Amino acid sequence: MPPTRRPLLESLGLHRPELRAWAMYDWATSAMQAVVMTAVFPIFYAAIAASAGHPGSAATKSWANLNTWTLIAIAIASPLLGAIADRGPVKKLGLAVFMLLGVGGTAAMFFVHEGNLALASATFALALIGAACSFVFYEAMLPHLASPDEVDRVSSAGYALGYLGGGLLLAFNVVLILKPGLFGLPSGEGLSFDQQTLPTRVGFVAVAAWWLFFAMFTLRGVPEAPVRGRGERGLTILTGAFRELSATYRALRAHPQALLMLGAFLIYNDGISTIIRMATAYGAEIGLGPMDMIPAILLVQFIGIPFAFAFGWLAGKIGAKRAILLGLATYGLISVLGYRMTTARDFLVLALLVGMVQGGTQALSRSLFANLIPAERSGEFFGLFSVFEKFAGILGPWAFSIAIVLTGSSRTAILAVILFFVVGGGMLMLVDVEKGRAAVGRG
Repeated sequence: MPPTRRPLLESLGLHRPELRAWAMYDWATSAMQAVVMTAVFPIFYAAIAASAGHPGSAATKSWANLNTWTLIAIAIASPLLGAIADRGPVKKLGLAVFMLLGVGGTAAMFFVHEGNLALASATFALALIGAACSFVFYEAMLPHLASPDEVDRVSSAGYALGYLGGGLLLAFNVVLILKPGLFGLPSGEGLSFDQQTLPTRVGFVAVAAWWLFFAMFTLRGVPEAPVRGRGERGLTILTGAFRELSATYRALRAHPQALLMLGAFLIYNDGISTIIRMATAYGAEIGLGPMDMIPAILLVQFIGIPFAFAFGWLAGKIGAKRAILLGLATYGLISVLGYRMTTARDFLVLALLVGMVQGGTQALSRSLFANLIPAERSGEFFGLFSVFEKFAGILGPWAFSIAIVLTGSSRTAILAVILFFVVGGGMLMLVDVEKGRAAVGRG
């Protein structure tokens, strides 16, 4: 008999209400990731840094250092948060608390004025910590909601919705910045610095409102995941979490394929994170203007939608590991082209290539790891996953900072990123997915 065709929503991984509610948090937070982490805030930060006496490569170095130290703080906190998530019915509470922290930091960006680099740094740190730590709890829900044969599609669907949501709000920000008069904001010549940046700062408030509103769908629509035994409450969750951290690291060693996957992810995701975080800062350093870069990044958001779903489909045909390796090969090409980039057209080509592989590669990394760990310890293990993910974002920006000190340019750091994809991809090739799945009863 020929195989029966799945209904559309099932093929997309969105066929149950709780799956759609779960994926809405990707939709909610991707507005922050697109506008604050990637497209608008790095350029705004460079302008604030310049007004504070740190122009050009000094601004890029300051941005790299800010990302580095914030991610170190997140990496330290994440395993504890993951252990807490598994010891009591607190996944939704943890998501809500850190979501509100991130929303508050993003909204406070409105109050960043000329020369106020300290406040710009503090608000970005709060927004990034809120987003990253809320994702520890969010991603820990995935193995409880999706079966092993659904997890690739559901994870990819979350990334695809994230691209769409982030793209829509980034488009709004582009119109707001280009045509502020349409919204009753100051426009034209002779504006003060604060008047010039007002549309950008209003856009940050819109990001905060978007994040808060759509996160409510996840908090209302996703059931609290079960915990081992009867669960714990109050201070016993925290004290138990500290005790369990060492056990978590020991438990990971009992799952060697998941451990190897994490090692590979640490390396190759460093390259991915570096490209995402440093793209506009690097572009500004070589002379590209905001309107050369932001529309290209907006295009990435919408290109990423079909390609995130396509990677989920491709994983069903050739396996998640092979699909990730294809994405890493493309990133190697992006690194070489980035080293040679000189024009807005070059930036657009790179943006198109990134849009094709970014969401799919990261979504399949998340789902592949979920298939290699026991579901009942997903919070702990995804806490470790978050640690590796955040440490993966440290080395690349640090390389930028060091390269600027040694050479006065970021180009050498861009070319060096290719090493992350080569080494990480080589380690991923050693992961025995079937053996790892069988070890946790998912074979």
